[in-house]
Amino acid sequence: MAGERFEEDQIEEILEGGDEFIDPNDVYIEFGDDGDHPMDEDETGDQDGFDGSRPPEEDIVYEDNSFQHFPNHNGSVFAISTHPSATLAASGGEDDLGYIWDYTTGEAVVKLTGHTDSVTSTAFSSDGELISTGGMDGKVRIWRRVGKENWKTWEFLTELQGPDEVTWLRWHPKGSILLAGSNDTTVWLWQLPSGNTMQVFAGHTSAVQCGDWTPDGKRIVTADADGNLIYWDPRSPAPIFKLTSTDARFDVEGITSLAINPASTLAVVGGVNGGVRVVSLSKGEVVAALAGHKEGESVESVVFVDLAGMGQVGTGGVVVTGGTDGKACIWDLSTMRLRATLEHEDAVTNLLSHPPPKSYLLLSASADNTLRTWDARTGTLIREHKGHQGPVLGAAFGAGGDTVISAGDDGVCLVFHTE
Repeated sequence: MAGERFEEDQIEEILEGGDEFIDPNDVYIEFGDDGDHPMDEDETGDQDGFDGSRPPEEDIVYEDNSFQHFPNHNGSVFAISTHPSATLAASGGEDDLGYIWDYTTGEAVVKLTGHTDSVTSTAFSSDGELISTGGMDGKVRIWRRVGKENWKTWEFLTELQGPDEVTWLRWHPKGSILLAGSNDTTVWLWQLPSGNTMQVFAGHTSAVQCGDWTPDGKRIVTADADGNLIYWDPRSPAPIFKLTSTDARFDVEGITSLAINPASTLAVVGGVNGGVRVVSLSKGEVVAALAGHKEGESVESVVFVDLAGMGQVGTGGVVVTGGTDGKACIWDLSTMRLRATLEHEDAVTNLLSHPPPKSYLLLSASADNTLRTWDARTGTLIREHKGHQGPVLGAAFGAGGDTVISAGDDGVCLVFHTE
């Protein structure tokens, strides 16, 4: 199975040349959590009420500090994304449907139909002119904006086929090129609006559970359930390098999450057994192992945060990892040391870095039915967002970051003020 290769004049417009990256981290070092102390059980309490004291469901009063609801889905909402400039969100759910809706009014703009199984991914293109949905049915469906007057009219453009089951979607940071991972070991690249297949990447040995473009748009990083990480040039079907679980330094069992630093020099991956690895993309080597999560607990989300003005040394940056142990660990990659540990009462399902100028703010979503906004510089809790009656499965910042839109297992999307 092979896709069309890039035309040189086509791709150079998007994948501009640049300087070689230099990674300051030369040595592989394994670090512990530097004496981090989790909260005592009596501090957190028995949140789930498994002692039999939990009141009947109909008697529970749920606090709700959201300012808008979108209840149109009939079943769990798995995916949420937001438009880069308009006040629009795109959600996808267990009901095989997607919606584009206005998160200031809660009004549905268009129903995104055509899937025959759960919609698990939604994503707007970088210019906001296209929206993609991906599903467990293996379909990737594309809609485009009609006219230039407003963002209220959309039309179906095309259906892309190839993957067995879509696990994630990522648009190129500058152009109309769409990247998708599949549970059948393949990674797909399409050009829009033509819908032509530009590349099919083969090299994984199990479901490709996470992947992304480097922020500079020149490379691709993907990872799978067997613990393989592959670094790609989008113009070539052959990997630049591949790290596998046979490398004792890299072995993280199944990889569940990844993030790439803004300089496109480092990738951080998390695995099902609590392992976290820092990889130099310029050298193809593991430079650190970060041990902050409980063994056997999956690292579900990784995100870089920009603590501007903090006087950090080096170019590594700060990364946050969130796990099913309810912890979000903030790491300083210039020293590979733990800065702070944030706590939820259940699994951390999603982490988001606030857009500038408040890029020091971090948002966490959890299976404890809440989202929380933190000051990542100090680990201080700024605001708790309540209203869901089940686990929060996804979240996205609205344009500018003043709002956050969440997707719930309870079938509802909620909109909150971030501060």
